[in-house]
Amino acid sequence: MTESARPSADTTDPDAVPAGAWRALFLVTLGFGINFWAWALLSPLGPIYVERGLAADSSLIVAIPVLVGSLGRIVVGALSDRFGGHLMFPLVSLLTVIPVLFLGFVGQYGFGTLLLGGFFLGIAGTTFAIGVPYVNSWFPPAKRGMATGLYGMGMGGTAISAFTTVPLVNAIGDAAPFVLTAIALVLYAIVAWLFMKDAPTWSPSHRNIITSSVAVMKLTVTWQACYLYALSFGGYVAFSVFLPTMLQNWYGLEATDASFRMAGFVIVAVIMRPLGGTLSDRLGAVRTLLVAYTAVTVAAFVLIFQPDLMPLGTIVYILMAAGLGLGSGAVFALVAQTSDPSVVGSVTGFVGAAGGLGGFVPPLVMAAVYSAQGSYSIGIALLLLATLGAIGVTLMVGRGAGRREPAVP
Repeated sequence: MTESARPSADTTDPDAVPAGAWRALFLVTLGFGINFWAWALLSPLGPIYVERGLAADSSLIVAIPVLVGSLGRIVVGALSDRFGGHLMFPLVSLLTVIPVLFLGFVGQYGFGTLLLGGFFLGIAGTTFAIGVPYVNSWFPPAKRGMATGLYGMGMGGTAISAFTTVPLVNAIGDAAPFVLTAIALVLYAIVAWLFMKDAPTWSPSHRNIITSSVAVMKLTVTWQACYLYALSFGGYVAFSVFLPTMLQNWYGLEATDASFRMAGFVIVAVIMRPLGGTLSDRLGAVRTLLVAYTAVTVAAFVLIFQPDLMPLGTIVYILMAAGLGLGSGAVFALVAQTSDPSVVGSVTGFVGAAGGLGGFVPPLVMAAVYSAQGSYSIGIALLLLATLGAIGVTLMVGRGAGRREPAVP
């Protein structure tokens, strides 16, 4: 057989991964992790700011970046459709350097400036909306659950913040974690600009952003996926930003110990996220989500009774992290399996925003509940009810499986 007559896997196999896809996935996941590291800088420091008298409670300080990063995903996702990940990821990374350095040298010494810096720090959280459509454009449909799940491991950047922020402040000084993060963002922006390419099949969208957004809001799958992601990823974000405070108040842990335990929670969720995407490719997203939300339900039920941290409490927190990570990985596989390919990117912006908003509200609720009751049990009970609702929504999606939403005109 001549060379020209040999079959080519790249052209005949619709499930073949194109050349350059794995490099693109690595670079975009790296950028997601570094930006999430920046996004989570205030979480481990929240209790310290309270001790210094800057605020009576840290919940608003740690929640502001989450809110801005969530809502900003709708706009950044639309801009990514138009300009591509090759431009957007380095650009957003460089913009994030400004609030990081502001907080490091000025913002962290006053409540008002903390909120101002935290507001613009939320820019880092919008990177999620850049990466999902970017990864989808590189990988074939049968491998998108796995690929977006691997990309989602970048949320482990919050673990970097948990492990390093407080020790750096104690060992070197207040500005140290912010300066280190700013250097990492600049270096990544340079590397991404030089080596990160848009997929050969990608083409910029010229649709009117407002018109297409309104059309996507009319799709049933948009709101179903928003609720599911608000519960799974929102729950992960909420725990990752509020768990140090919760562990200190409920179990009397020191700030460093609480941050390390939060980092362990994050690592478990990060490991489970690609598994959620992979299982969704093989078993279906609906089944995977049902397993995930069942785990969260069991964990929430036990936590209501404030079990001792060792060993039962630790086991339950790990189960919670595993369920939330598994669910986060499965939701975007669900979007790909139930939506027309032409609207996946647009739906992603709204779903990503819902996920971030799901992480904004719980810390405020938990702080209010603890202030009123001296316990977090009622807040955990609300999580249990929300998870039961997610199981119901997942079953509704399962009954409608096989029907794709129409394309956005």
